Amino acid sequence: MRSDIAMTGHASSKPAEWRDYVSLMKPRVMTLVVFTAFAGYVAAPVSIHPLMAAIAIFALALGAGAAGALNMAYDADIDQKMRRTRLRPVPLGKVRQEDAYGFGLVASALAIVLMSLAANVFAAAMLAFSIFFYAVIYTMILKRRTPQNIVIGGAAGAFPPMIGWVIATGGVSMDAVILFSIIFLWTPPHSWALALYKSGDYSAAGVPMMPVAKGPKRTRLEILIYSLILTPFALAPVLTGLGGLLYGLAALLGGAVFLILAWRIFDSRAGEAGSAEDGALYAVRVGDKAARDLFAYSIGYLATLFAALIAEHAMGAYIATPLGGLL
Repeated sequence: MRSDIAMTGHASSKPAEWRDYVSLMKPRVMTLVVFTAFAGYVAAPVSIHPLMAAIAIFALALGAGAAGALNMAYDADIDQKMRRTRLRPVPLGKVRQEDAYGFGLVASALAIVLMSLAANVFAAAMLAFSIFFYAVIYTMILKRRTPQNIVIGGAAGAFPPMIGWVIATGGVSMDAVILFSIIFLWTPPHSWALALYKSGDYSAAGVPMMPVAKGPKRTRLEILIYSLILTPFALAPVLTGLGGLLYGLAALLGGAVFLILAWRIFDSRAGEAGSAEDGALYAVRVGDKAARDLFAYSIGYLATLFAALIAEHAMGAYIATPLGGLL
């Protein structure tokens, strides 16, 4: 447990409010976690009782929030050095570091027990591992030591659709692995696009994100390479029959735009100017606009892919393609 935090804000004498604990759980990230997990659940070939499924998805959301709280507790010392994160509850003094740890641990335990009761032991074990992976392997071990932090650590964010699948089926299939892999491959270009135009923040905090450790030029190349791998791979569900015509169109057209934006980053000088001048997530210098554009678009791209799966498998929009079943 880290306690070497020099707060820039004033520690509050008031008890933390419920809103502060909600902020600890990274609600924006949690929303995407729930969305992709639900897509994995409804795309699975079997299902469980709707009430049990709802409880299991809630357990997954709680587990994701618990991992976020543990991440914020441990990273409070570097969060207070970064414009983008310095207003989080712990560095701001709204929630004590030990309380954030306690909240994260209790929420983790509750989430795992709920998952076991509502779904199955395998889903609970996967949830426990994903929390451990994000809070310990990524946050405590990788993040401050290697520019590959987000590549390896990205696995934590890729687990939700696989866990959703396991909630329904009790096992893992090739389709579940494909859904995991799509998010795993999506994470580096998404995260490095942000890191390019917030590189000054990471440099000030001593976090060796790719633009800090290897430079912006290498980062722009890596973004393009991962994008060239991700966009055709995102069509894999069509080949297995998991994705139908709607998904195929979303992956094809969305992937084409993704590649265009990745090329614009590669052909730009994004990251050369350092970080944005203020803490707003989308605030950028002129030269970093290409990186900001891909970061913003990548969120919608991933959401669209999984929304297409939900529409096809939960709303009757599935239309088979001639390519289905090739894998």
